[in-house]
Amino acid sequence: MTGSQEKFDKAIWKVVSRIASGRVMAYGEVARAAGYPRHARMVSKAMARSAEPLPWYRVVRSDRTLAFKVGSDAHNRQRSLLEKEGIQFVDGKVVLVDSGDDKDLDELLWGPD
Repeated sequence: MTGSQEKFDKAIWKVVSRIASGRVMAYGEVARAAGYPRHARMVSKAMARSAEPLPWYRVVRSDRTLAFKVGSDAHNRQRSLLEKEGIQFVDGKVVLVDSGDDKDLDELLWGPD
C-alpha cells in the first residue's frame, strides 16, 4: 500500500467508524468529511481494506438507497442491520427519523470541541 493510499484509507476508516448508530452517510459525504471531496467511488474499496470491522452498512448511495442489488444477500443484510438500529425505509430509501439529537455533523464526526 502506498503512503497516500494508506493516508486516504485511514481517513475514511475514521469517518466511517464514527457514524453513529441509527445514522447513515452517503459515500460522497464520507469522502468529503475525510478531506477527500470527489473521491466517493474510492470509499467502498478503502472500507474493504480495513483490518478492523467497520459499520459499513451505515454508508449508502447519495440518493439514500442501498448500494447492493435489491433482494441480494448483501442488500438484505444491510437493510436488516440498519432496521435493527431504527432506520426506516420508504420506497427502498432510507428515511431519517429525528432523534431529538441536535448535534451538528462536525460534533458527530469529530466529537465535542
